[in-house]
Amino acid sequence: MLAYRNGDAGAFDELYGRHRGGLYRYLLRHCRDAAAAEELFQDVWMNLIRARASYEVSAKFTTYLYRLAHNRLVDHYRKHSHGATVFLDDEQSGIEEPAAPVHDQPEAGYDVKQRFEHFKNLLAVLPAVQREAFVLQQEAGMSVEEIAAATGVSRETAKSRLRYALAKLRRGMSRWP
Repeated sequence: MLAYRNGDAGAFDELYGRHRGGLYRYLLRHCRDAAAAEELFQDVWMNLIRARASYEVSAKFTTYLYRLAHNRLVDHYRKHSHGATVFLDDEQSGIEEPAAPVHDQPEAGYDVKQRFEHFKNLLAVLPAVQREAFVLQQEAGMSVEEIAAATGVSRETAKSRLRYALAKLRRGMSRWP
């Protein structure tokens, strides 16, 4: 980002190439609508371009980028009077279903698919702030400190949100027969 700020246009291409997939999936998981996610995606990159001259290193670039995305999502939901919710479905989630090993019986493949569906349902019913913390950790590979910076909360709040999300997901998956 520093190279881009200093006039290296090729640096933008590298940033875009590294982060486009994760950022798009993050936005899509929050709004479920591909058209809205695409619009938000473009807005985030345009905001990054507009802010390049004033960019200062205060955290990792991913923290800065996802903070821009978080803020854009907040604006989007305020405008549309929706709560930030994540719905995952096979066509739009960006998460590929785990494939059963070829040597396993069809019943085992069915079980894997059912477990995956169960996990997606558990993720969908998490409170939005807990789901966001979990997705930022898993999708963007962010640390607790980076999640806190990206969402504008304290480290302890981010840590609690993530801990509660993980506990609920583990508890829900442990109930699976």
